[in-house]
Parts: sequence; structure tokens; C-alpha cells
Amino acid sequence: MAKAGKKHRLLIYDYTLSRWYPATLLLSILLFVLWWFLPNIYPEKSWKDTLILFSAGFALLVTIFLLLARKAAYVRPYPKYLRLATPFFRLNISYKRIIQTRSNEMFRLFPPSELSDWQRDSMKSLLKKTAIVIDLKSYPTSRKFLRFFLSPFFFKDKTPHFVILVDDWMRLSVELESLRSGGDIIKKEEDPARSILSSISENK
Repeated sequence: MAKAGKKHRLLIYDYTLSRWYPATLLLSILLFVLWWFLPNIYPEKSWKDTLILFSAGFALLVTIFLLLARKAAYVRPYPKYLRLATPFFRLNISYKRIIQTRSNEMFRLFPPSELSDWQRDSMKSLLKKTAIVIDLKSYPTSRKFLRFFLSPFFFKDKTPHFVILVDDWMRLSVELESLRSGGDIIKKEEDPARSILSSISENK
């Protein structure tokens, strides 16, 4: 039986969450420091102590969640479907729904002139990368439902599709097309020198 491909981390979530967790970690540390030194400023205990400690703990929990959530957002090809996972949502896309896959630069799919200032700032480094566009016959579930859970950068227009942005888009494309055609995943590339020697010996 064909094996699944590797987990490809979704850069949209990875990049966004990576920008947030340092801020929440710093906030947590500052609140813990304030709570520690608060008795020196206000010797008498009050509700402020509890509130600051609770806020510091909550900020720390948010930081831990953001760190874990980065690994929970990925796409992975399986023998019969493509799994799209986010921290709050998982979706299996049957290969029977897929019409075609193609690559395109993010800045062509999402022209900077059409983005808001906040979107251009948050996506600045990602707009230079190449994404895979998966054209579908139809969505596995309601488009409104999908847009509630997925970033707007998964959708370039109103046609059924997904824009998938990962680090190694070429490997994902090869894995996806291999499994769609009923093949298997090549886990390790053949050594080029060995491949050349093998072809020479076959031609003798």
C-alpha cells in the first residue's frame, strides 16, 4: 500500500504565529515580574495580586498554545486524500474532487495593491514565495464554513480551490501527483553517481 507523504507546515500559520508568541511571552514575563515586586509597592494583599498573577498565567498559556499550534497547521498527502489541518480544523480533500494542481507566485495570486496595509505588512515576506493552487470540482463543505476557519489567503477568488503555501512546494507537488496517480512516495532520492553508473551498465 502506498505510504503517506510528509507533513508540510502551512507557512501562513507558521509565519503569523511566529510573530505573535514572542509578544505574549514577553507580556507574561513582565506580568510575573510585576506580581513578584508588587508586595514591595503595596504591602497589603488585594485583588490586584490575583488579577496580575492570573493574567501572567493566561499569557503564558497563550504562548504555549501558539508554539504548539504552529505544528498543528500542515498539509499532508495520503493515498486517497489530501489532509489540510489547522489548529482548530481538519479537512480531508478526496483526490476525486481535484481537477488540477498548478504553481504560482503569491504576489500574482494576491496583488499587493489589492491588499490592505495590515495584510501587506503581515504577508510581506510570504508574497515572494511560490504556492500550489489546487482547483476543485467542488468544496468538501460550505465555502462560508471554510472561510470561517481558514485564512483569507487560502482563497484567491470565488472558484472552488485552495491556495497552499509551504516551504518545499516542489516536493509537495511531486508527492501529491504521485499519490493521485496511484503511485507511491519516493522517500529517498537515488544517488546521482549511482544512477549514472546504472544507466551505463544497462546500455552495455
